[in-house]
Amino acid sequence: MPTQTSTREKIPHPPVSAFNLATILRTVGDPVRLEIVRVLSDDEPRACNELQDLLGLPASTCSYHLRLLREAGVTRTRAQGTLREISLRRDDLEGRFPGLVDVLTG
Repeated sequence: MPTQTSTREKIPHPPVSAFNLATILRTVGDPVRLEIVRVLSDDEPRACNELQDLLGLPASTCSYHLRLLREAGVTRTRAQGTLREISLRRDDLEGRFPGLVDVLTG
């Protein structure tokens, strides 16, 4: 049985082969999530609390939007101690859907 710590450290991300264009477009169709993608498009990872502050969102709302983006394959979340660093999966998205990131961030 896995320990509680190992369960917390494992943040699931879909493989590139599971990316679904309709799901991605539906996910980024929300103005808040699209703005998160645009903020992350400079390829600088951001901590959750930094995104909260930039967007003026409560922690729970920001976490909700970040989870949906991660589950759709748009972002990657990496644990750094108690912080979570969020980055855009630009290379994975471009490999699967060339030009998508430019359309979303342009």
